Amino acid sequence: KRSKPLGYENNSDILVGLFSEPERGQYYNSVFSFGHSPMQAYHKVHLVPFGEFIPWSDLLAPLIHSVLNIPLDDQQRGNPNQPPLRVGGQWVGVDICYEDAFGDEIRQALPQATLLANFTNDAWFGSSIGPEQHLQMAQTRALETGRPMLRVTNTGVTALIGAHGEILERAPRGEIFNLGGNISGYGGVTPFVLVGNYGILVLCALALILSLRWRPLR
Repeated sequence: KRSKPLGYENNSDILVGLFSEPERGQYYNSVFSFGHSPMQAYHKVHLVPFGEFIPWSDLLAPLIHSVLNIPLDDQQRGNPNQPPLRVGGQWVGVDICYEDAFGDEIRQALPQATLLANFTNDAWFGSSIGPEQHLQMAQTRALETGRPMLRVTNTGVTALIGAHGEILERAPRGEIFNLGGNISGYGGVTPFVLVGNYGILVLCALALILSLRWRPLR
């Protein structure tokens, strides 16, 4: 309730991750914008199986519910063609949790998006190397797209990532921390934005052809 007036007071916008129920019984993992700009929302597209939804739910849900209590395990999938959010004078391509592991999906917000923003919960990784690996995935997405990324987590690594994948600022893990910094939006397209994962497939095919063509004769 305080997010909208706080954004108005500072002539700014605030992005908040929360669960939403636009229709009764229809739950989404969402990010909302509040503040100076009109309110907008992004709903998570790439859901986690057996965590956010149960595949073949008619068959498996009764069995799983008999042994496990998983809240909100019937979430709805967001529209795959959601546009970036227009906040703070920028077009922000939002992704939630491990969606930033899929570069070909992140590039769908390009070239319109000038910034990327990731909202994640890495609680299940505990004190393992998982949160650092997840951060490296986010750095890769920034490098692939040529866009800075704002990354906020409740238990992982909160960081500001530059358009070349470099860490500009990061908060210590496991601490309540107010991370500040300056970041600018970028335009244009990178080779990855143009061709996505097809570029890797073409290179692999060429490498295979060359290896067969120049294989030494016996």
